[in-house]
Amino acid sequence: MSSEDRSGSLGTFKTFAIAEGILLIVLGILALVFPVIASVWTTVVIAVLFLVGGLVGWISNLARSGRMGRWICFWRLVVSTLFLVAGASMISNFGDTADALQQVAAFALAIGIVFLVEGVVAFFSGLAHANRSGAGWAIANGVITFILGLLIVTLKFWGLLWVLGTLVGISFLFSGLELIVFSSSMHDDQNPPAAT
Repeated sequence: MSSEDRSGSLGTFKTFAIAEGILLIVLGILALVFPVIASVWTTVVIAVLFLVGGLVGWISNLARSGRMGRWICFWRLVVSTLFLVAGASMISNFGDTADALQQVAAFALAIGIVFLVEGVVAFFSGLAHANRSGAGWAIANGVITFILGLLIVTLKFWGLLWVLGTLVGISFLFSGLELIVFSSSMHDDQNPPAAT
């Protein structure tokens, strides 16, 4: 790749990365300003992903059933069916505002429970590898994740409604900042990440 091609490719990469970063920052700020709306949209997207994942799982498992054991195929189909049922159930509950809000709260509560379990696992995993470098980070991650989970599961109904939107907003905000800082720090003598 010539230096002119590299410079043009890098310029295109930086432009798109900065634009994506700005978009993520704007979406992150909107999600933080309107966390309940962001929570509802996040739940809708996840419901659609469950439906698509369940459908793709069914097609994939049936297509590969001859190469898989009977029980493996059966259990994979069970999981795919659960994804389909969960996605359809979530989407059907969005017809009524009260049901939609209950769906969002239930999903936020489930995330809180996952955080609790993940925090305990990360904490004890860090303790089990205490003699390795970085174990302190695993322990700290476990404690922080557990505390976040505890905060979420102890929230009242209306508090649960802003959890998903806030988490998505924070994630988008930091992802956007990271993209802008990363792409701005690239120089003309470097290849864009996609070209390496």
